[in-house]
Amino acid sequence: MKMADRNFENDPGLTPISLEPAPEAEAAAPAPVPSDEALLDAYSKAVVQASEAVGPSVVNIEVRRRDGQRQGSGSGFIFTPDGFVLTNSHVVHGAARLEVLLADGRRPDAHLVGDDPDTDLAVLRIYAPQLRPAKLGESKNTRVGQLAIAIGNPYGFQCTVTAGVVSALGRSFRANTGRLIDDILQTDAALNPGNSGGPLVNSKGEVIGVNTAVILPAQGICFAIGVDTAKHVAAWLMKDGKIRRSYIGVGGQNVPLHRRLVRFHHLGTASGVLAISVAAGSPAAEAGLREGDVMVEFNGQPLPTIDALHKLLTGDQIGLESTLTILRGTEKLALKIKPAESSRARLE
Repeated sequence: MKMADRNFENDPGLTPISLEPAPEAEAAAPAPVPSDEALLDAYSKAVVQASEAVGPSVVNIEVRRRDGQRQGSGSGFIFTPDGFVLTNSHVVHGAARLEVLLADGRRPDAHLVGDDPDTDLAVLRIYAPQLRPAKLGESKNTRVGQLAIAIGNPYGFQCTVTAGVVSALGRSFRANTGRLIDDILQTDAALNPGNSGGPLVNSKGEVIGVNTAVILPAQGICFAIGVDTAKHVAAWLMKDGKIRRSYIGVGGQNVPLHRRLVRFHHLGTASGVLAISVAAGSPAAEAGLREGDVMVEFNGQPLPTIDALHKLLTGDQIGLESTLTILRGTEKLALKIKPAESSRARLE
């Protein structure tokens, strides 16, 4: 039987198959590698933009004694449109008169709203129109290695800009009062005397810290108080002019605890705070605390160090009956204590 001829080309039920070899797929073009020049330009652009955004907010602060002589100088930055300025407490503490110089050359009237030596922060108020406040970021979102730009007035050189990176997070730094400041940023952006109180800024032009200290003679080890801490402290200073903290009236020293005592009393810490002095008439004395007692808990929270006690003695504890757990010899005792409002001349 002879098969009928079929037109494969016009048959709708068939799909023509090309017998020609398929063209080779074109190789995907490799992503262009930025040149060193382009990378440097991007870095420079970020520093320039951040500096231009925050520079007009940075102020120079001159501190005068009662006789009019210059006592010192530092930096600060405007953070509200109505003229509140953040700086370091050590820049302005004890000043008889303050002189503030704006980036545009104006010298407005200025006064101290409040300062907190325990966090080395202070707030000033200046009176001038058309102020440029800096934008506050969040130090909790800061990452190690990101760009950090310091702006200030080292040795009186106006609006000096230095750049580096955030070297470390979560450092602790001891204030002049002896209290430990947490949420400290470490940076290698160069700081010098006069930079204190100026802003540490990220690439977006947001303030992430308040420059506060350098370690001499080391190079590239500088510190800034995290802006999250600064915002909290500034809010209280603007409201009350001070930070309220409590005290119990004891001088303490960190000591290790014997393992048998830790196990026997089911303590949550292997060290405690030895009471080396108890102020007469203080809350600690009224509660029955004696020299030689070892404090191990406050309201159920372990007290491994004197710094742990500092953190728990907040303003919320003022006048509130609390439980102080101590070891007296091998005996565990619970004392009822009412912390009072702290003054800087008192023990903790």
